[in-house]
Amino acid sequence: MEPETQQQRASRLKRASRTFLGALVLLIGLIAIPYPGPGWLIVFTGLAILARDYPWAGRLLDYARQKYDEWTDWVKAQNLLVRSATLLLTTIVVVITIYLVNGYGLLNAWFGLGLDWLNSPLPLFN
Repeated sequence: MEPETQQQRASRLKRASRTFLGALVLLIGLIAIPYPGPGWLIVFTGLAILARDYPWAGRLLDYARQKYDEWTDWVKAQNLLVRSATLLLTTIVVVITIYLVNGYGLLNAWFGLGLDWLNSPLPLFN
């Protein structure tokens, strides 16, 4: 077996770096999906980075884009009650998540509110 060339090492390092970056961007996007802002855009970006090296990521990117478009078309076609319920459920997910990761607890501590019920019940944040 021949020793690896400098070019092969550089190529492997680039691929490993893209894999790490793509996975990190994808993870951040998945976390950001329920929040206002570009959660899905971040997911699609992470998958696009991974798709440079992994065919499965390209297929998943195409599938995810298709499902995202179908979902937005479905929501737009619904009546006001269904759209409002979707917004309400999204808001509930955001509020609970911020509570669990101690977002309100930080505000409680920073402003000295003395409202212990704002602190997360998770031991990681106590």
